[in-house]
Amino acid sequence: MNATMSLENTKHHPVMLNQILSIISPQHGGMFIDCTFGGGGYSKAILKFPNTKVIAIDRDKIAKKFANNISKEFPSRFQFFQNKFSYLNKIVESHYNPRAIIFDLGLSSFQIGDSKRGFSFKSEGPLNMEMGINRCSVFDAVNKLGKDDLAKIIKILGEEKDAKYIANEIIKYRIKKPIEKSSELVAIIKKAKKKHNNFKRDPSTKTFQALRIFVNKELTELVGGLLSATKLLKNNGILIVVNFHSLEDRIVKNFIQFYSSFNKNPSRYLPKINDQKNLDLFKKSTKKPLRPEQKEIYKNVRSRSAKLRYAIRNTNSFFYSKEFEKKFENYLKIEELRI
Repeated sequence: MNATMSLENTKHHPVMLNQILSIISPQHGGMFIDCTFGGGGYSKAILKFPNTKVIAIDRDKIAKKFANNISKEFPSRFQFFQNKFSYLNKIVESHYNPRAIIFDLGLSSFQIGDSKRGFSFKSEGPLNMEMGINRCSVFDAVNKLGKDDLAKIIKILGEEKDAKYIANEIIKYRIKKPIEKSSELVAIIKKAKKKHNNFKRDPSTKTFQALRIFVNKELTELVGGLLSATKLLKNNGILIVVNFHSLEDRIVKNFIQFYSSFNKNPSRYLPKINDQKNLDLFKKSTKKPLRPEQKEIYKNVRSRSAKLRYAIRNTNSFFYSKEFEKKFENYLKIEELRI
């Protein structure tokens, strides 16, 4: 099946759509930013309400096809930009006042469903995993990086305890020939983890996650996107993030907590602001993330691991503190490794 057929036949399910709509209240109109447009599920649902406008962003060039269809249906209320969401401040002018900015950090169905993209370890395909606007592919990473760097990536970004064994097997295999297919990497991982045969999940899951995060610099993108969105949102604007694994959730949770607790935990590193109330950029939201309803999981099993966190801006002011990034510098430095 070619990529075009896969795209046309793949059904897109916007995750936790009903919860998001209840939070952002598009029935009252306003401008919304969809930072991970994908198949356009969120954007189209918002645009069904009158007096709404959507600015959508996606780094994947295939998303442009979905965006073109929505542009035809809502020509005066929809704009699409093919770019990374970390460039949000450069894409959207600062005088805009969005009601909400939405991030869905999961892979879209058409990315997973297209074997030529190499995102899934369950289907045969090239070792690609590029989301778009990339510096390298997974093929480059597994065939060019040294053993120690591969082990760091797999351990830190995949939280894989057998990272050293997997990295060692990758090096041994590629001495004979380049690792070109997803099935080759799957076999290498299984060989490295053969002593552990009681798997709760596929043994390739964590390594594929780690390599995908690395080549797309997903955590660096996330931090940049959160900062850009917070800077753009005005008082009562809503930040919404749907995430799918523990590293993402840890960053989102800590980001919201960090920028919501300065009044209680002042820091000597903070800028001097006359109005101390402005130190808390967000009002407190729910401590625990929202989860998909069972009926959604039944219809779309990929939604089962989704977590939704949101926060409401408390002020129009914004400041940047390096303290937050210091908490995750170990992860961000890994993504800077050069091939």
